[in-house]
Amino acid sequence: MTPHPPRKILRCAIYTRKSTEHNLDLEFNSLDAQREACEAYIKSQAHEGWRLVRTGYDDGGLSGASLDRPALQALLGDVREGKIDVIVVYKVDRLTRSLADFAKLVELFDQHSVSFVSVTQSFNTTSSMGRLTLNVLLSFAQFEREVIGERVRDKIAASKRKGLWVGGPVPLGYATVNKKLVIVPEEAETVRTMFRLYLQCGSVGTLAEELARQNILSKVRTFASGRIKGGGPYSVGALAHFLKNRFYIGEVVYQGESYSGEHAAIIDRSTFEAVQAKLADNARVRRLRLNDSPAILMNRIFDDRGNRMTPSHSNKEGVRYRYYVSHVLLQRRNKNAGRVTRVPAIQLEKLVVEAIRAKAQPDTEPKGGLSDREVIDRYVTGIIVRPNSIDVELRQPTPAPSPALATNASIIADVQASSTCTTVISLPWTARAFASVKGVLHQPGTKPTLKGETRDAILLAVAKARSWIDDIALGRVQSFAEIAERERKVERHIRLLAPLAFVPPHTLAAIIDGTAPHDSTVTALAQAVPYRWDRTPHGKGSEQ
Repeated sequence: MTPHPPRKILRCAIYTRKSTEHNLDLEFNSLDAQREACEAYIKSQAHEGWRLVRTGYDDGGLSGASLDRPALQALLGDVREGKIDVIVVYKVDRLTRSLADFAKLVELFDQHSVSFVSVTQSFNTTSSMGRLTLNVLLSFAQFEREVIGERVRDKIAASKRKGLWVGGPVPLGYATVNKKLVIVPEEAETVRTMFRLYLQCGSVGTLAEELARQNILSKVRTFASGRIKGGGPYSVGALAHFLKNRFYIGEVVYQGESYSGEHAAIIDRSTFEAVQAKLADNARVRRLRLNDSPAILMNRIFDDRGNRMTPSHSNKEGVRYRYYVSHVLLQRRNKNAGRVTRVPAIQLEKLVVEAIRAKAQPDTEPKGGLSDREVIDRYVTGIIVRPNSIDVELRQPTPAPSPALATNASIIADVQASSTCTTVISLPWTARAFASVKGVLHQPGTKPTLKGETRDAILLAVAKARSWIDDIALGRVQSFAEIAERERKVERHIRLLAPLAFVPPHTLAAIIDGTAPHDSTVTALAQAVPYRWDRTPHGKGSEQ
């Protein structure tokens, strides 16, 4: 009689999962119950060669909506290495609650000849009917997960409408005690100081600098994973969000609506409203300033890592030089910057505008042509600066719908919805290293003279200063503060330039004909205006 060949040993791994951490600290919890049932099933199949793999694959407190689970990933790793033949679960939804994820798992299992078994659900995945049964079960599992998610979201919404704190990062100034928020006196005083300083500083940027000077740092937060965040200087964006947080006046905001909260307020409503009014006023002034800015590529230009490039400038000898600078540099996040962090504005704007004018169809432009700003606004959707090229994304309007379509509103809507298409043109350009401020070229043996740009800047400043002094003398304004508000400048700037109204005539003549010292600047001249004209270095007697 021929002996039966020995049965193949099938290595069986048990996977268990529990969605919440509730009762996981018990001596015998849900994970233990699942494992006990699976072990009993494996023992019942010992005659088929099933043997238990002692490695435990247990995920506690993790949802089945995602495959990003430590124990599951470890199990799949062992499957890929050929260490597992059979995966045993208590129910299919312990493995996953997503049909899409289940399809991925089945494909992986088939590639490595791995079977899986559900202890409490009888089906055979080798037949079409078994696969149908499994898909139906998973459909209900996914439906259950989605219903649970909707129920949780509804509960959160109802709680917030009642002003309850439902979790998340604890705001500065508060701590949790028995799932309630209580005020931390030391942190609360810091919050009040920040709001008070903003009203004194007048801008978020100045506030950030003042907080850094006073060594007021962001709140340190320790996450469950052990990761620590915070403890550094406040950024402008974080401060802007902080100052608008209605949580500090005892309110909870949900979907744009504010509800009275159960927690105590730290900031009184009058101070909060004063801060909001100042923020709104600064935003209005900033919008006006941006609209008048010569930086026509603003909000459209980015470095090759997607960082917005912000208009900037520097002054040398009374001349302003404009640039576009990667915004992360201004936030001191240099490691996140692209390969090109600073570009000269005028050269780049000229390059882009000329390329667009050459590409645009002449008959699409209005009579008289478009200004440079109008060209950018009409055609450009984005610009990416690379070391060897400038990629310009253009918006190209398509012809308007024909009159024959004018009676069909739906067709017109479809045409308008697809009335624009984009294309990208790449302009050759080499990023060059350049100083933030251009220097003055001086050749040995030549007499240095005042540069034309510097002369024009000084004369313009003198004209402005004289008009300011006339306004005060004639009673049209009452103070330098009023002039500063009108000119959209800080008062210190107005006071600095006001003495230029009294530049001696002979000094002004030297500036006009270019014979003034080559190192003359607006600032230096304003600080050197004499009390008596006959005591100037180049004075020619009293000229009154």
